[in-house]
Amino acid sequence: MTQNRWQLTGKKAVVTGGSKGIGEATVKEFIDLGAEVLAVARKQEDLRRLQEQYPKQLDTLSADVSKEEGRAAVADWVQQEWGVLDILVNNAGTNIRKPTAEYSSEEYIFIMQTNLQSAFDLNRLMYPLLQKSEQGNIVHVTSVAGLVHVRTGSIYGMTKAALNQLTRNLAAEWAKDGIRVNAVAPWYISTPLAEAVLQNEEFYNNVIGRTPMRQVGKPEDVSGAIAFLCLPAAAYITGQTIAVDGGFTVNGFHPL
Repeated sequence: MTQNRWQLTGKKAVVTGGSKGIGEATVKEFIDLGAEVLAVARKQEDLRRLQEQYPKQLDTLSADVSKEEGRAAVADWVQQEWGVLDILVNNAGTNIRKPTAEYSSEEYIFIMQTNLQSAFDLNRLMYPLLQKSEQGNIVHVTSVAGLVHVRTGSIYGMTKAALNQLTRNLAAEWAKDGIRVNAVAPWYISTPLAEAVLQNEEFYNNVIGRTPMRQVGKPEDVSGAIAFLCLPAAAYITGQTIAVDGGFTVNGFHPL
């Protein structure tokens, strides 16, 4: 019994943005814990590379979840192939960093659709399938940018703050359906999305200077938190946003 509390054997999980960074690490984490996983991403070649590592435990689907047809494709696949869903990780995201006054309407829509609309719609589409699980889990991958101000751009921060609030709303609304909803909010993690800015030595030093643990996180640091929230051992946790940030959000003034 104790071992089962720390396993996901037999669980069926969908991970969006599942071919790189935090998404890829989450796919691998779930498989290692015994789950069957559908990794969703836009680029088929990235998914093919990942599937070669796990030919039996992993399914893949090339779909752009920022678009309605992409979200529908994911829901149709799960309905037809599994008929039930235990875990949904809304990880797909993007960003354009610039001052607020310089954003175009097209850029605003693009970030909103990718980061927020995709998760909102997938949650609704997957709701009946998560109900069937009776132990359903949703995890939103948000950001500390949704908790405090960081220099990632206001639209990005808006989407992540909205996901943190959606986590609370759905946790309360869907608890009666046996669905838990949580979020993880990373600080800077060594992923392709953060790579460009972290290559700037001054910027990197600023990040480290505000992080008590004095290091940038790894994708596995975040995937471990995501997996924990989906385990039977975490069955009484819902509506929470956990910062995976090396202490950044509680730092205040750290004169090192």
